Amino acid sequence: MVSSKETSVSAYLASLPPERRDDVAALRARVNRALPKGFEETMQYGMISWIVPLARFATTYNGQPLAIASLAAQKSHNALYLFGAYAVPADAEKLAAGFARAGKKLDMGKSCLRWKTLDDLALEAIDDALRAVSVEQLIALHDAAHGAKKAVAKKAVAKKAVAKKAVAKRAVAKRAVAKRAVAKKPAPKKPAAKKR
Repeated sequence: MVSSKETSVSAYLASLPPERRDDVAALRARVNRALPKGFEETMQYGMISWIVPLARFATTYNGQPLAIASLAAQKSHNALYLFGAYAVPADAEKLAAGFARAGKKLDMGKSCLRWKTLDDLALEAIDDALRAVSVEQLIALHDAAHGAKKAVAKKAVAKKAVAKKAVAKRAVAKRAVAKRAVAKKPAPKKPAAKKR
């Protein structure tokens, strides 16, 4: 994946060759129109990304804002990453059906929709995929995927703490037994004084 060092969307677009800039900019405008309210456009991982701001949801699995979509010009193609379609199989099926209805070939990995020109895309199907997941739904998807991991980790930490307390309790009990044993021992007898 080609990653840009640009820190703003306008600088990123300006860095693209003109023949790719127009298509990426046009799709960017379409994504901005289609996404539900609450997502914020930014640069993330060297791509134009639409995220849930950390001010809205900061407890992500990796400390980075949750992204719903990302857009980038790669070495041999353009890419639109649709994380909603990745996380919701029914949405991925709808996207594929939309491409089929439009007579377009869907070239997609898990979340990466690859394309060379806008003519390769079923734009209405992409709009539908973008509209399908709200900020609240994306957060719920994140928690469903990562919340279970957090619960398991939390349980492991709690189990470790209980085990540590048990070890400490046993050590205290052993010391108490040892003290009682010392206390019960009769004091050594003093040798009797010799008679003269």
